[in-house]
Amino acid sequence: MMPTAIALPSTDQEIGPRRPGAIYQNTDGRFEVLALITHPGEAAKLLRRDSARWAVIVRDTLRPDGQPFAVGSVWTTSDYLIRSAKEAAPSAAFAPAA
Repeated sequence: MMPTAIALPSTDQEIGPRRPGAIYQNTDGRFEVLALITHPGEAAKLLRRDSARWAVIVRDTLRPDGQPFAVGSVWTTSDYLIRSAKEAAPSAAFAPAA
């Protein structure tokens, strides 16, 4: 019997609508997306993992002292978009080095 091939989700499917400027909510809080990192080496470093395809830097808007932090959890049905991303160039502060 041949094993069945399983299609893995694409990076865009895993990230969902989380682009800079977007605000989304789930059971953990309400988050503003500050940056999207798609360079695997930088994403792994930010998430303190051996490997990662991407990372999102967010700030919890429900906490007055909310500090930016990186997340690497995939977009699921428990996440919902409150505000769509802004159409703007990515921040130079979070751009991968050339």
